[in-house]
Amino acid sequence: MTSATTLPARLSALLPDLSPWRSSADFRLLWVQGLVTYFGSFMALIALPLQIKELTGSPLAVGAMGAVELVPLVVFGLYGGALADSADRRKVILGTEAGLGLLALVLLVNAAMPDPMLWPLYLVAGGVSALAGLQRPALDSLIARIVPHDQLTAAAALNSLRWQFGAITGPAVAGLVVAYAGHATAYTVTVVTFTVSVLLCLRLAPAPPAEHARKPSLRGIAEGARYAWSRPVLLGTYAIDLAAMFFAFPNTIFPFLADELDAEWSLGLMYAAGSVGSLVLGLTSGWTSRVRRHGLFVVFGAAAWGLAIAAAGSFSNVWLVLVCLAVAGAGDMLSGLGRSTIWNQTIPEELRGRLAGIEVLSYSVGPQLGQVRAGAMAGWTGTRSAIWTGGVACVASVALLAAALPKLLTYDSETDADAVRRRQSSPSGV
Repeated sequence: MTSATTLPARLSALLPDLSPWRSSADFRLLWVQGLVTYFGSFMALIALPLQIKELTGSPLAVGAMGAVELVPLVVFGLYGGALADSADRRKVILGTEAGLGLLALVLLVNAAMPDPMLWPLYLVAGGVSALAGLQRPALDSLIARIVPHDQLTAAAALNSLRWQFGAITGPAVAGLVVAYAGHATAYTVTVVTFTVSVLLCLRLAPAPPAEHARKPSLRGIAEGARYAWSRPVLLGTYAIDLAAMFFAFPNTIFPFLADELDAEWSLGLMYAAGSVGSLVLGLTSGWTSRVRRHGLFVVFGAAAWGLAIAAAGSFSNVWLVLVCLAVAGAGDMLSGLGRSTIWNQTIPEELRGRLAGIEVLSYSVGPQLGQVRAGAMAGWTGTRSAIWTGGVACVASVALLAAALPKLLTYDSETDADAVRRRQSSPSGV
């Protein structure tokens, strides 16, 4: 009788913690808005490199998309962080979401032409990167304001679930849409989703800056960078994610991997597999709300990501490759939960936007550089070699960084001085 009653309780403890959803109306609204946006964004994310591949047939041309996106992401990501501390975050989110919708419209118009041009694809890729850099600090810094301190890990898990759903359905549907209806149809879906997203953003409550907030400036950005540099725990989260994504982000060469494995049908599944693994972890993430050592999440999750990517590059059976990519996705989500929780638990509100700008660089610049690395190395040594060597390099770099920054491994949310100060200043409820 006891085992019969405790088993359901144990299973329910694994389910996602819905506390943020119940306690914050703005969190619910952002969650739905993000779900809609992610679906459309992933449609374009798959259609765009496929269109470049069709127009050029070159893995280097596809990988060059990362180089085009890099500079706008760095510049506007840092500026967006300063802007999030000095402007109404709702207005920043609304304006950038509308801009992203307009860029999707450019892709649609170009795809509808009898002879689509290549240069608008790179132009839009750079513009999307710039707007995403402006938007993400405002989005990320808003979470710590609208969600109680003790629900931040649960909020990160719920947001990850939302992202994974879009990452699974978007690529899977996009592969079919592009194959059977063309790029223009995929871009049409993206335009529609951004239109819906803008309407949802209009319902968000205003999120004005602090009373004595300063205008965006290089001095303000430098102040945020100095704070990050002075915190080994934060440095560890940034450095490990940057290294993991630089060495082991092979997504841009998936079209060539599918060809090499004689499994063109599997391309959408390759893009979606990592999200399936993340989704499984997210659906059983209830236990993460009771963990205090979030630095361990960061290190072990990133190492698991690298190991699984190395294995994916070693197998010639497409189903084993898909399983490895799913395991990699679970590791990436675990690392992401640790990073997000540490950031929101330790960074003071007055620096939240600027540090969110640095966070955008840490988890976005790595994939952009990773695209360039993967594309260039695939053209030099072959597709599978570019994947497995990157995974091995990822594991080695994570181990070295963990040894160099031991405070990340010993981080405890109950005893860390910054986390204690942030908890004391956080509202008890929203």
